[in-house]
Amino acid sequence: MLIDKSKMYIFELSLIFFWIYHMKVFLNKNIFSLLFSALLFSLSVSATYFPDNQSWIKSSPEEEGVSTEKVNKLLDLSFSDDATQAVVVVKNGKIISEKYADGYDIDSHGTSWSMAKSYYAALVGISIDRGEIKSLDERVSNYLDYFNDERSDITIRDLLDMSSGLDFPSHEHEKMFFQTDHLAYAKEVGVEKDAGIKFEYNNVNSMLIGDILFQATGKKADLLFIERILKPLQIDDYKLWKDEMGNVMTYCCVDMSARDYSKIGLLFSRNGVWNDEQLISKKFIDETFRVVWETPSRFTDYKRYYSLHWWVSKYDEESKIFNTSGKFGQYTFVDRENDIVVTRISKYSQQDSGDTQKWGLMKYFRWVGIENAIAVGRKLIEYGSIKPGSDVITPFTEEEGESNEFYIKYPEIIDAIADLSRS
Repeated sequence: MLIDKSKMYIFELSLIFFWIYHMKVFLNKNIFSLLFSALLFSLSVSATYFPDNQSWIKSSPEEEGVSTEKVNKLLDLSFSDDATQAVVVVKNGKIISEKYADGYDIDSHGTSWSMAKSYYAALVGISIDRGEIKSLDERVSNYLDYFNDERSDITIRDLLDMSSGLDFPSHEHEKMFFQTDHLAYAKEVGVEKDAGIKFEYNNVNSMLIGDILFQATGKKADLLFIERILKPLQIDDYKLWKDEMGNVMTYCCVDMSARDYSKIGLLFSRNGVWNDEQLISKKFIDETFRVVWETPSRFTDYKRYYSLHWWVSKYDEESKIFNTSGKFGQYTFVDRENDIVVTRISKYSQQDSGDTQKWGLMKYFRWVGIENAIAVGRKLIEYGSIKPGSDVITPFTEEEGESNEFYIKYPEIIDAIADLSRS
């Protein structure tokens, strides 16, 4: 049986409070005030729960001030799409509900697709905190010498805000995913317009972040992610994908469970604090959780925004909900003001053959277009012409994991998340 540590601490501190109060006649007034203030501070800190590497504390919605009916509505909306693998709902750091599709459980991995962008962007914030990078407004060319050309005015902020002005084709540089060397591809992308004038969702921006981090720290982004985020959060079951040349795919592809994605969401909900450690500065979280670029309308009537590799799914007087987002319907939603985190991932069959891409026969289909390449890959697997994890090694979402209904009901889902905190 799990023991709610926060409740235990509150009980212990209550006893101390009782003792201090009854000892006040024997204590100097200033000493009494000091002890009393320290106790209140300790009480507030200890009441904040963080999950460990073994398990989460599970609580009922009502215990955390949420209606079960509202939670069930959110789950029903999410699972109306057969592609849904898992939904985890967290309030005050505790799981108040979770649901898994048949054949999946708490240990089943999903793949993040572009949710990874938000994770690797956080490493930039940590490097700024540590003095390894001066600021978001520093020029990329200070770290990447191949940017000492027409790209020299582009800043790190421009990359993270998707406003770099780099060449922007209709495929958003998803073709990079099918290359042997993703970084070499990203290095060759030239300028299309001035930086800072237009939002364009460009995967190259995110791939370059990994090289900036390497030049600033001397470590590859996957090692930084492990050392600075995953280990402190006690996440130890993951896969961080690299291309065939060993470049970390910082625009894509981190495999882990829905619970572990939720841990990262909770880190942001808690202003970068985990237990008693400030992993990411609150300043950087505040910088991230704001409205910068209004993005093209998709899925919802709500205006959507973007800032520092995070999406803003709802931002009004009533609710401010931010989210990571990945292809085929991967999401972690964060309502920081109400300490609510909701993760939804789609069905995924993880390969057991490493974390480095190998394209084999599929490399000949890289230029037919992304959707076509995916369709061809699925047919080749169906006919037995290639075997995932052997002939081809890569993150791969099969057709059953490709969301449809979830996107249709996206406005209702966002409303349902916002409704969790309404009285």
